[in-house]
Amino acid sequence: MKLAILMTNTDESAFAQQHPKDGEKFSQMIAAVRPAWECVTYNVKDGDFPEDLFAYDGAMITGSPASVGDADAWIAQLFDVIQTAHARQFPMFGACFGHQAICVALGGTIGRNPDGWGHGVLKNWGTANLPWRGSMDEFYLYGSHIEQILTPPRGACVVSASESCDIAGITLENHIFTTQHHPEMTHDFIMALVTELADYVGPDVTAHARMKLSKISVDISLYAKEIAHFFEHAKT
Repeated sequence: MKLAILMTNTDESAFAQQHPKDGEKFSQMIAAVRPAWECVTYNVKDGDFPEDLFAYDGAMITGSPASVGDADAWIAQLFDVIQTAHARQFPMFGACFGHQAICVALGGTIGRNPDGWGHGVLKNWGTANLPWRGSMDEFYLYGSHIEQILTPPRGACVVSASESCDIAGITLENHIFTTQHHPEMTHDFIMALVTELADYVGPDVTAHARMKLSKISVDISLYAKEIAHFFEHAKT
């Protein structure tokens, strides 16, 4: 398969320059479970969109410190792409910002988490069957968010919840799959991110994240396999 990565991460800080870009992270995540697949990255946050998205077998929309509620032109353009892709039943996977963008573009709503940050490593669990198999068991993903989906798009099935939000993942028909969290992140990266954001999120959130990260490490290949199964099922 050949997948387009729509990279939405707006972080151009010194910290970001010290770590792989999201396009590389998502490509490596897929390569770990489907080495023959090809991924091509587009920096949509800079207005770089595929000339023909439908020449690909599917798309993955990444996370971002931006909010889907921002008025930036690239976000409005991304919403248009999502709506057109949905109308054509084109396979899309979204993570964090990507999850929120898909949901909001298709009629869902977003708001701040009243319980504050979901940060570090987060327990998730399946809440409904996936189109390609039964419900997911309990699993862990890395994450960092304070906004969350409050209502999913019409017709969506909430397939996972987490300790940080009730709508942690959806499917919509056979061609949309999302998670609020970050299956592409490694343990080393999330540890570095927790340190980088310590002043921003505050000492209590940081201490809790570090405590959980010291006890739990995520096998990212487990969720990467679900993403691969999703694209394979969507193309059948």
